[in-house]
Amino acid sequence: MSNPTQTEVMRTVSESGDLRRFSGPWFRELAIRYAMVIVMLLIIAFFLYRSARFGTVDNVTTILVAAAPFALIALGQTLVILTGGIDLSVGSVIALSAMAAAVTAKELPDQIWLAPVVAVAVGFAAGSINGFVVAVMKVPPFIATLGMLTLASGLAFVLGDGAPINGLPTEYGQFANTRVFGLTIPVILMIIMIVGFGLMMRRTSYGLRVYAVGGNPLAAQIAGVKTGRVLYSVYAISGALAGLSGIMLSSRVISGSPNLGQGYELDAIAAVVIGGASLMGGRGTVWGTALGLLLIQTLNNGLDILTVPAYWQDVIKGVLIVAAVAVDVWASKRRRS
Repeated sequence: MSNPTQTEVMRTVSESGDLRRFSGPWFRELAIRYAMVIVMLLIIAFFLYRSARFGTVDNVTTILVAAAPFALIALGQTLVILTGGIDLSVGSVIALSAMAAAVTAKELPDQIWLAPVVAVAVGFAAGSINGFVVAVMKVPPFIATLGMLTLASGLAFVLGDGAPINGLPTEYGQFANTRVFGLTIPVILMIIMIVGFGLMMRRTSYGLRVYAVGGNPLAAQIAGVKTGRVLYSVYAISGALAGLSGIMLSSRVISGSPNLGQGYELDAIAAVVIGGASLMGGRGTVWGTALGLLLIQTLNNGLDILTVPAYWQDVIKGVLIVAAVAVDVWASKRRRS
């Protein structure tokens, strides 16, 4: 019997590789990797089947407008979670920033451009305090940001004497309601931020340092990464983005409310976790967060169209979060074994 030629051996190896590629384990790995994409497509298909209104251009625009403020705080939350931390204060920072911007607009109506500057500055200051407490004082992120949540919420009520700030100049609404090429400024800003942060985390040394700190802080420090600076920066960025979200939300209704942003931190965390980030840090992507955010907003929108009660919407989101974490834990165990 003649020996097989090299070409025949290579063909045999290639064929066996193809068989492995389309085997059961291969399909399972593919389903896990793109689980959120599959869920997203199924949800869209379901709502398109149940309502003709869901797929209209106006409704898609509505989803994007609703997603824009959440996108900003979700991006900040992504950076924080990648370092193994968490920021519970963003909802209250939104309220504080919105109230500070509303006070500025009311006191200085001729200098309305100062309102968004003040909002971002207030958010950055709150985030910087979080970063200092976590990075320098070594307070656990949960405790540090929980304290800021209470502090910022109290200050928001102080600025308005316990009431919303109304009677703002009509120009105040231009920040959120002006359209460029058919899209509002918040939607355009959301797209720019998602692309910008996505490239930053994939293509810059800063992004690599954030992943390194979340993956193994000790190893990162030995490698020369200034972990304290990285931790400080992600919380400061998260606060600044919360401030920007605050001006968006208050400008939309031309009013400042001390309750604005209440509970938004939970939706931001949900978007990051559903998007595939690990709460242990070191793993996750901006693109995954964007997908998780769109999934939540699409779900909210579709359930509203179908007149599903708000409490059932919370139940469904809770199930999604638990399922996402369970898949993450299961996938981590498979990689280790």
